[in-house]
Amino acid sequence: MSPILQCLQQSTTMMSRRKILLLVLGCSTISLLIHQGSQLSWYPKLFPLSCPPLRESPPRAKHTAVAFLKTHKTAGTTVQNILFRFAERHNLTVALPHPSCEHQFCYPRNFSAHFVHPATRPPHMLASHLRFDRAELERLMPPDTVYVTILREPAAMFESLFSYYNQYCPAFRRVPNASLEAFLRAPEAYYRPGEHFAMFAHNTLAYDLGGDNERSPRDDAAYLAGLIRQVEEVFSLVMIAEYFDESLVLLRRLLAWDLDDVLYAKLNARAATSRLATIPEALARAARSWNALDAGLYDHFNATFWRRVARAGRACVEREARELREARQRLLRRCFGDEPVLRPAAQIRTKQLQPWQPSRKVDIMGYDLPGGGAGPTTEACLKLAMPEVQYSNYLLRKQKRRGGVRSRPEPVLDNPPPRPIRALPRISQGT
Repeated sequence: MSPILQCLQQSTTMMSRRKILLLVLGCSTISLLIHQGSQLSWYPKLFPLSCPPLRESPPRAKHTAVAFLKTHKTAGTTVQNILFRFAERHNLTVALPHPSCEHQFCYPRNFSAHFVHPATRPPHMLASHLRFDRAELERLMPPDTVYVTILREPAAMFESLFSYYNQYCPAFRRVPNASLEAFLRAPEAYYRPGEHFAMFAHNTLAYDLGGDNERSPRDDAAYLAGLIRQVEEVFSLVMIAEYFDESLVLLRRLLAWDLDDVLYAKLNARAATSRLATIPEALARAARSWNALDAGLYDHFNATFWRRVARAGRACVEREARELREARQRLLRRCFGDEPVLRPAAQIRTKQLQPWQPSRKVDIMGYDLPGGGAGPTTEACLKLAMPEVQYSNYLLRKQKRRGGVRSRPEPVLDNPPPRPIRALPRISQGT
C-alpha cells in the first residue's frame, strides 16, 4: 500500500471537502519525505515556493558553476557547507586546497590556481578561504561561473575576529588581559602593518576581497569607491550575514535552486561564554572607525542588498525566508532530536562532527547525531553538520577516488606560506 493511502486510512472521521483536501496535501508531503528521505527534501515539488513566479521559458536549469569568496567570521562556513552538499548531490567537482595550504588556499597569499589540488581540477565550485584574485580565479573556473560573497557588520565581525584569533594575531596578543576595549582605545599601539596575520586586525573584509586594507576612506574616498566598483563588476550577489535567510532566498533565486537546496545547520558558532552578548555603542563606533574601509563596504552593499530585495518583492522574500526557517527547524529536529542544541566539542561523540577549536579560550559549538542512527538519512544529517576541515578532507578523498588518483606523498609547493592555524590537542572529558 502506498504511503499516501496508509496516511489517509488513519483518518476515519467524517470530514469536509476542504479538510480532506488538506489531508491529501499533508499525506503527499509525507510520501515525498519517505521517497526522498536520503536527500532530506522537505518541500513538495508540486507547489513551487517562488513568488512572484520566475517568468522564464523554458525554466532555467539549476546553475552549477559557483565561486564563493568565503570571508572571515561572516557565517561563511555555513554557506560553504550548503555548497559542498549541493555539489555532492549533483556529482560536481569542488576545488580544494593543495595539502601545503591545508584547508585554505594558502591564505593570506593572493590566490593562485597553483594552490588547487590537481585531483579537484577543473572544478565546478569553489568555497574555501582565499584572498581574491580575479585573473587567477577566472583562469581556474568555468566561463559561466557565478561569483558570490558575504559581508558582516564590521563591529560584530571585529569582535569575533578578536576573540577567535586572539592567540595567533600578534596585534591582539599584545593587548593586556585580551581586552577588546583596550585595543580599540589605541589600536596603533598594538598593530604593526605587514606582520603575520595582521590582516585579521584591520579591515579584514577589504583584504579578503583583494583590496589594500591599509587605505583609509577618510584620506582617500576614491579608493573605497574604486574597490566597490571592482566588487560589483565580479560578484552577482553580496549576501549580508545579519539577514542570512533572506540572503539564501536571493541566492537560490539567482542560481535557480530550490529552497531545500539551501537548508542549513549553523556551523562554527562560538559558545555564549566566548563572545560578547552585546557590543556597547561606543565600542561599536570605535570598531567601525578603526575598520573604516570595511564599514564603507558594508554600508554600501547592505543598501544594495535591500534594493535587490525590493526588486524581488520584499513580501515574497520574507515569506520564503519564513518558510526556510520553519523547514530548517523541522530538519534539525529530524536529524538531531526533538530539542536540537549546539554542544561544546567535548560533548560531541561523533568524531566527524567535532568542530575545530582555535584556542582553549574559545569554545566552538556543534551538533551531534542521536545514538543508533544508520542509513542514508543519517549520512545526510552527518553532512549537514560536518565542520569545514572534516568535510574538505572527505571531499578530497572522494574526488581522488573518482579521478583514480593513487594515494602518494603530495609535492610541496615552492615558497609555501606560513602554516595556517591548527587545532589544539583535544582535552578529554574529566581532565
